[in-house]
Amino acid sequence: MERIAAKSPILSEVKACLQLSIPLAAAQLAQASTNFVDTIMMGWLGSERLAAGALGSISFSTLLLIGTGLLSSVGAMAAVAYGAGEYKKIGRIAEQGLWLGMGVSIPIAIVIWNFAAIAVHFGQNPETVAIAQTYLRAIVWGFPGAMGFIVLRNTYSAIHRPNIILAIVIGSVPINVIGNYILMFGKFGFPELGLAGIGWASTFSFWAAFLTAVAVIQLKKEFKPYRIFATIRHFYPPVFWEILHIGWPSGILLAIEAGLFTVTTYLMGYLGTVPLAAHYVALQTASITFMVPVGISYATTMRVGHELGRKDRQGSKRAGSVGMGIGGLFMAVMAVCVWQFPRSIVEVYLDVSNPENSAVVELAISLLGIAAFFQIFDGVQVIAAGALRGLKDTRIPMAIGLFSYWGVGLVSAYWMAFKLGWGSLGLWWGWVLGLGVAALILPWRFYALISDKFEGETARSQGVLELKTGGEQTLEIE
Repeated sequence: MERIAAKSPILSEVKACLQLSIPLAAAQLAQASTNFVDTIMMGWLGSERLAAGALGSISFSTLLLIGTGLLSSVGAMAAVAYGAGEYKKIGRIAEQGLWLGMGVSIPIAIVIWNFAAIAVHFGQNPETVAIAQTYLRAIVWGFPGAMGFIVLRNTYSAIHRPNIILAIVIGSVPINVIGNYILMFGKFGFPELGLAGIGWASTFSFWAAFLTAVAVIQLKKEFKPYRIFATIRHFYPPVFWEILHIGWPSGILLAIEAGLFTVTTYLMGYLGTVPLAAHYVALQTASITFMVPVGISYATTMRVGHELGRKDRQGSKRAGSVGMGIGGLFMAVMAVCVWQFPRSIVEVYLDVSNPENSAVVELAISLLGIAAFFQIFDGVQVIAAGALRGLKDTRIPMAIGLFSYWGVGLVSAYWMAFKLGWGSLGLWWGWVLGLGVAALILPWRFYALISDKFEGETARSQGVLELKTGGEQTLEIE
């Protein structure tokens, strides 16, 4: 197999993609398992607490996802620098990424702290909102730590050290689970905090992951060439603003996509507690399988960026194609599993033999049937966005996302749910349409941008790669 891979560029790329994707996807799954365990433990507190936890958790995750998108440019820029052999530049990118991450944490934390005042204006049950607020005012203190870890996770990925990320994330999982148990139920002399205890446990795990990532860089000699933290006290405007310039459209893109899910969650809450609880069970399940293409998306960004740094257009095209192919195949397999075993999945979250849960169980099973369709589209589109990010193309994908997720997805979801009377099922079918459109347009955008026929051929004689980005700035890697 090694000899075949050496002769075949495609197989070589598959191997390279898997070497980066597997630990990153595993890290995403380990991180998702924290949310999975949180959901199960919320269920121990009852359906009312589960609904409140769903509202709080999805709202927090949406804002964290926006920060993740904003800081994704750290990985893209560091990957290009790594491919070009500019190792010292990687440290400066990471440092300025930390400045940005800490800076945006303040306004986002203010939004999280004042969640109750915002949520009641969207028709949410005041009692549910009040319970969710206790969770959010605990987990908000972990937001800066989470942002710092996102920066260092991108940096580790760009320099081909994904196994360290995996080890750190896996190590943070038991901290969260044990913390949940102790603080929810007031064990070992701690106060019984209920849903707020889950928030505090998450805060501790976020900071543990970030500080561990910092310690590894400081202690291991292999990171010395990158000079990470060597100039952390200095502010470098050109690097900072480039991170922000490339990153903000990615943050908006993820906000647009997450906003589709968040607004739908609020609409579910408007329909009642049963639809909201069932929605959260099905969404949490789909989120777990989605973590694998998210990991592949990060790997694809790095692989495309590495080839871009080497000024290899065909290599970048191949990296994007392989990433989308692997992700699409995985999600197709997951779709079959979800379609075939929905009741077994719901049993993980709720006691299906309890008559009080029957309405939630049946609706969750129906929603999982729809999830089998949309998650294939979701996997392809997130990897295509990652491939475009590797080319530093973020503004046009942002516009595509706005059209697909909101112009098609949310509008059709609202129409089917409330105009056709399909209720919660209509909201999910709207997701299928929106994500399906994105899964068609984003890959097309990638191939149009990277194609040999596209304007802006490789200027090898000047040692510069220029990619015209459809009305955006011209991208140059010298």
